[in-house]
Amino acid sequence: MLSPVIASYLFHVLQIRPEGTVNYGELLEVKALQGQAHDIENNAIFRPKQLRGKWSLITIDSGSCDEYCQKKLYLMRQIRLVQNTEKDRIERVWLIDDQSLPKQEIKEEYEGTILLSAKDSDLLSEFPAQSSQRDHIYVVDPMGNLMMRYPRDPEPKKISDDLKLLLKLSHFEH
Repeated sequence: MLSPVIASYLFHVLQIRPEGTVNYGELLEVKALQGQAHDIENNAIFRPKQLRGKWSLITIDSGSCDEYCQKKLYLMRQIRLVQNTEKDRIERVWLIDDQSLPKQEIKEEYEGTILLSAKDSDLLSEFPAQSSQRDHIYVVDPMGNLMMRYPRDPEPKKISDDLKLLLKLSHFEH
């Protein structure tokens, strides 16, 4: 009866991960986000604990928001919408990593996205990247833990499938 517990412990200690996974996103070492940023819309300090109870899709980019930035914001919005009745369990967050502020038309197009000024904040340093943080869309679980990231130019259907599974398996806040 203890063998599964012992096996999982050994896998963890020896850092052995199964080759075949059911998720598309890259699993990260799970860690609670601790830093803070400035909520642009509310002119207030934002702490990651404010996202507790919801899954969060997070992008990091310039406030000037080039074409790829807009593509990520679009993907995050659409991926949330296709979750239908579960969409209210997902937040979208844009961490702005420079002094630029988004244009009004971008803010209106992606209304509902939490806009955070994170330039020089500790929060930005908590997001690992292969080459650039701007390449990824990150996932934070309802307990405030950074746990997954998606590659540059991700496949929306696969992200959606990941989120459907995560939402299905995590009904604890209902």
